[in-house]
Parts: sequence; structure tokens; C-alpha cells
Amino acid sequence: MNWIWLIFVFFMVGGFGWITDTGRTALQTRHERRIERFKLAEEERLALEEAHKPPKSPEPVCGCSHHLAKHDRKGKCHEDVEAATEWDENKKPLRYERRQCNCQQYVGPQPLSQIYADELTDLT
Repeated sequence: MNWIWLIFVFFMVGGFGWITDTGRTALQTRHERRIERFKLAEEERLALEEAHKPPKSPEPVCGCSHHLAKHDRKGKCHEDVEAATEWDENKKPLRYERRQCNCQQYVGPQPLSQIYADELTDLT
């Protein structure tokens, strides 16, 4: 019968607190590791999706940032831009006016229409 008193005294002093603390810490650690595994799986899934996308071909853009389709064969741009017409004393534009872009067409190498890449094969 003395062992019941020892368990009662042990309980009243808080001897079972370490059991609950250990259990709570173990569950918290398990939860954190599980969340980390989910995040890693999500990152891996996104990386695989990105790897399976076809490569993007570069857009043929002129130096004025307009598409080459906006230029005619002579190089004249047919896009409108906002040009400042009035400035304040700090040389900040106050009013703008729509004018035709007066750029010269892109004269660098012609961009590729398509990019071709062989599929990688897994030899394992």
C-alpha cells in the first residue's frame, strides 16, 4: 500500500510533467519534419513541371521595345509613344503628347523562329 502513496506524492510534486513535455516535444518535432517533407515534395513537383515545359523562344523586339511586327520593311515603327511636350522648373514633364515612334529597326542577328532540343533519354 505504500507504493500508492509514493505514486500519489510523485504525481503531486509534478513528476509526470516530464512525460507530457517529452510527448509534446516529440509531436512538435514530428509535425515540423512532416511540414518540411511536404515543402520539399512541392518544390520537387514544381521543378519537374518547369523542367518538362518547352523552352521559350526569344521575342523579336526592337531597341524601342516594340515587337518587330510593328515595323515595316524600311524599318519605320508604326507604334505610338508618349512624348513630353512641357516641363516644369525641375525638368519634370508636365504634359505628354502621342507621337509616332521614331526608332530605327533592330539590326542585330535574326532571332530563331524555333528552338530545337533533343529529348534526354534515361539509360538506367
